[in-house]
Amino acid sequence: MQLQVARIGKPHGIRGEVTVQVLTDAPEDRFVPGTEFVVEPASAGPLTVRSARWNKDILLLGFDEVADRNRAETLRGAKLFIETEELDEDDDEGWYEHELVGLEARVGSRAVGKISALNTMPVQDLLVVETPDGKEILIPFVEQIVPEVNIAEGYVLLTPPAGLFEINEEGGEDPETRGSDSAEDEAEPEARA
Repeated sequence: MQLQVARIGKPHGIRGEVTVQVLTDAPEDRFVPGTEFVVEPASAGPLTVRSARWNKDILLLGFDEVADRNRAETLRGAKLFIETEELDEDDDEGWYEHELVGLEARVGSRAVGKISALNTMPVQDLLVVETPDGKEILIPFVEQIVPEVNIAEGYVLLTPPAGLFEINEEGGEDPETRGSDSAEDEAEPEARA
């Protein structure tokens, strides 16, 4: 079985290093030099870890197959997988991104979108829900807001607080609205003078 452990981000420096979004609880075990990853898309791999180091909270990886920034740029967005015999049976606490992506997101019995990604963050993870109109909504992946994940039936039940789905839209409009109000306010005193 393959288990996703990271997603490659942007290049770092000129020697072919890349930033990675870590999707494992044990990065110190997964990203040791000599480790070979299966890569999606397959045309980008396999990749063998040459170096692994932390720059603040960001993991930087170098690969034997990647010598410069140009090659590193072609890896942006690629997913890194390891071959694993079995998953921990006692690990009932968490979910892996590959288990969640594609599940229907529901509020009550109403479908509100599909899970398109899992962003693992230092404080709490975020589910990325893509709505039918193509917007992305970030949902804190905590039990109070995501009380049920039903892999067998293909859905995630959400109990979002009021306004969570609207907040992204409002956030995008408020600065524009405020900007036009302030422009009118500035114009009015000039007109009076």
